[in-house]
Amino acid sequence: MAPRLHIEGLFRRFGPRAVVDGVGLAVEAGEVSCLLGPSGCGKSTTLRLIAGVDRPDGGSIAVDGRAVAGSGAWVEPERRGIGLMFQDFALFPHLDVAGNVGFGLGRGEGGRVAELLRVVGLADRARAYPHQLSGGEAQRVALARALAPRPRVLLMDEPFSGLDDRLRDGIRDETLAVLKREGTAVLLVTHEPTEAMRMADEILLMRDGRIVQRGSPYGVYNAPVDLAAAAFFSDLNVIRGRVMGALTQTPFGPFLAPGVPDGAEVDIAIRPQHLAIDFDRAGQGPRATATHGQAARGVVERARFMGAESLVEFRMDFDGSVLKASVPSVFLPRPGTALWLMFRRDRCFVFPARAPAAPPGQPRAA
Repeated sequence: MAPRLHIEGLFRRFGPRAVVDGVGLAVEAGEVSCLLGPSGCGKSTTLRLIAGVDRPDGGSIAVDGRAVAGSGAWVEPERRGIGLMFQDFALFPHLDVAGNVGFGLGRGEGGRVAELLRVVGLADRARAYPHQLSGGEAQRVALARALAPRPRVLLMDEPFSGLDDRLRDGIRDETLAVLKREGTAVLLVTHEPTEAMRMADEILLMRDGRIVQRGSPYGVYNAPVDLAAAAFFSDLNVIRGRVMGALTQTPFGPFLAPGVPDGAEVDIAIRPQHLAIDFDRAGQGPRATATHGQAARGVVERARFMGAESLVEFRMDFDGSVLKASVPSVFLPRPGTALWLMFRRDRCFVFPARAPAAPPGQPRAA
């Protein structure tokens, strides 16, 4: 059976620049896929091409095996069976909630409107008008309206960016439950890694018009394809080293760098939560272990309590660079305190270096 949404080799150029460059993806019914990437990488343009509000310069788009764009095919947007939901909910101010949800439906669809309002928890707000709704309620009305015509595919472009942080998580979870219940194939666009991790079955990491990595949230987070992909999901500490005999010698001990030629530089990246901190013992640190390698000493520059964790910044003895460590709960050592850092070998990433090393005394966090 064909995927609900199938794209191959999608291409769109504006002047000399390829904004969408060979994008391909497939989304099954009941699945949420997420195009994730920085502003300007081509995410929203891809959505516009799928929706039919822009024409591709190459490639093909199919819904349930039926070509809607490319290879000589062109189906008008309103006949594609594709729903749209954007960050601007764009509710009709002169229509009440029920009128907004039922807009464009036939007269006999009152039951569908009532059903969706029950699903999104707004059955008691059917006669309210948009100016009487909270941000979360307006978002749920927009979701119900997008689902009302039973679209095969729903495209969502930054739909939660207008909500405050406390409201956003709950609304995202409610929305995901509704979409799964409806069995809709969803393509979500966002620049927020947390949102992608929370909602997506598959993440498609996009950069400069291309998909550079795809996989489950666990896979793209724990096996990033390059340093930029790793840094997109979290802060990183980066240590530069030079390879000799497939090994890179660092103040934290040697690291394997298979396949990297002798003399080449690599970047060793470690997330702040994977740095371990130990106390200074008259100038001595903990013993080296196979799991954590050897310790390197740093001096606390700043410690901040962030709520669920504490963030501690260290000026390292070996080159004056700054490394960051996050610690669960409260850990606030005074500035000037000497401590030792180690990190697990199975939690670091080694990539060929692609940028000049930071000079001594400058942060190397990506």
